[in-house]
Amino acid sequence: MTITTQLIRTIFIALCASISHAAAAQDPSSEAISATEKGLSIAKEMKARDRGWIDNSAEMEMILHNGKRESRREMRVLSLEVDDDGDKSMTIFDSPNDVKGTAFLSFTHTNAMDDQWLYLPALKRVKRIASKNKSGPFMGSEFAYEDLNSFEVAQYDYRWLRDEQLDGQDCFVIESIPRDQYSGYSKQVAWIDKVHYRALKIDFYDRKNTLLKTLTLSDYQLHLDKFWRPTKQSMINHKNQRHTEVFLRNYQFSTGLDASDFTENSLKRAR
Repeated sequence: MTITTQLIRTIFIALCASISHAAAAQDPSSEAISATEKGLSIAKEMKARDRGWIDNSAEMEMILHNGKRESRREMRVLSLEVDDDGDKSMTIFDSPNDVKGTAFLSFTHTNAMDDQWLYLPALKRVKRIASKNKSGPFMGSEFAYEDLNSFEVAQYDYRWLRDEQLDGQDCFVIESIPRDQYSGYSKQVAWIDKVHYRALKIDFYDRKNTLLKTLTLSDYQLHLDKFWRPTKQSMINHKNQRHTEVFLRNYQFSTGLDASDFTENSLKRAR
């Protein structure tokens, strides 16, 4: 073999290795990358597939199952997509009368503490939710305040655990560890379907690394030929055996909402 031929062969092998590594880094199904890289790649793909919706609104029914007691709440949810940061959302309670007019405002951030406020009509004042209190229950439900933030990749460290089927669907199973020191969770384990990158189930572990809650997301519907939204979410608390169901309907996209609709003043005016 001549020196020239050997040199060409060496360059070719190096080039193939480089291409293979780049392809693996872009393909979450590849086994050639580390579990950490693969978990991050899956999370990024999830976020990438849900960009461009601009704003949306939906009607929500929340059912609280507390032992033999059951209570229902009707709400509206408004959301705004924010470039280069996390999303904004507002939840307005319409019934029953004891919570009617209550409104919750949330600003999720990619590289800073999230901001959350709760307007209580009986007191006619806005209460800021402190970072240390975001692990508390939202309005008596099994959802915590931090569960209501938008999903932002930069808020977690990731690890791919395995591939497995869930309800007949092929899924990635990934672990997400919150970077927020005030999070009520030590980790989350999520089942993400391989076709559409939708979260189907999430296990939440408390600070002692014990399974605390499980969220199941189902009955997905496709909007604008791109955006998948679950019409049912069920959060089960394994410690107190209570669970909360959320039903979402009448999704509307690009309704004309803007930043002025997501302020403390708009929170007070929410009806």
